[in-house]
Amino acid sequence: MEVFTTGVLLMALCLVAFLYASVGHGGASGYLAILSLTVYASQDSAWLKQHAWSLNLIVAGLAFIAYKRSGYFSWKLTLPFLVTSIPAAIIGGYLKVDHSIYDTLLSLTLIFAAWRLMTIKNKDSEDIFVEPPAHYIAAIVGLIIGLLSGIIGIGGGIFLSPIILLFGWGDVKTTAGVAAAFIWLNSAAGLIGSTISGQLVLDVAVLLPFSMAVIVGGVFGAKVGADVLSQQTVRRLLVSVLLLAALKQVVELLSTWT
Repeated sequence: MEVFTTGVLLMALCLVAFLYASVGHGGASGYLAILSLTVYASQDSAWLKQHAWSLNLIVAGLAFIAYKRSGYFSWKLTLPFLVTSIPAAIIGGYLKVDHSIYDTLLSLTLIFAAWRLMTIKNKDSEDIFVEPPAHYIAAIVGLIIGLLSGIIGIGGGIFLSPIILLFGWGDVKTTAGVAAAFIWLNSAAGLIGSTISGQLVLDVAVLLPFSMAVIVGGVFGAKVGADVLSQQTVRRLLVSVLLLAALKQVVELLSTWT
């Protein structure tokens, strides 16, 4: 039985795009969460990843443009992460992951994302740029996040943003701009890797209405940003969706083991 009607599903995708774009994210973990509650949950991991990446490209692109135009972006902070994350994401996207392994990784990712969004504190600063990490540290972080992004089907911003804020490498708004660029490039890299491996299964008939929904949400979310929406409200809404989907994944995994 389908959990959402088509109209409700598109509204849910639009809302996720709005919320994620407001904090500079593409929303892949949110899209995966929503899709895991619908008939699309039966699709294989390649299908889910590629459609999430495609929607990521749209929303992260809109978020990047909005934050970049407002002056909240730093190539100096971004590039060291990208040097290793892009090739790692290509490799991760190339790999063919067993469905049970994918479900486990997705569940852990959703739980981690919910936990970080719920617990991380704002570190608002008037400085556009704070203090970057050493290049080798950024390279290691980028490598790990990039590989996970390619395997799971996300852009990696849900991991990168908390790390940057926790270590004081950037202020909240600059982090949003950096995350948007990071997500866009890793999503593209994951799609490239998946295509090279012969797994390309994009369904244009499905992707088109999904894309229209996230464009609407992404445009408004990117414009509203952190200045209008309460970050705490955004986190609570995202946490609810992520935890619900993670719980569903865990229940399904447990049922396969019994």
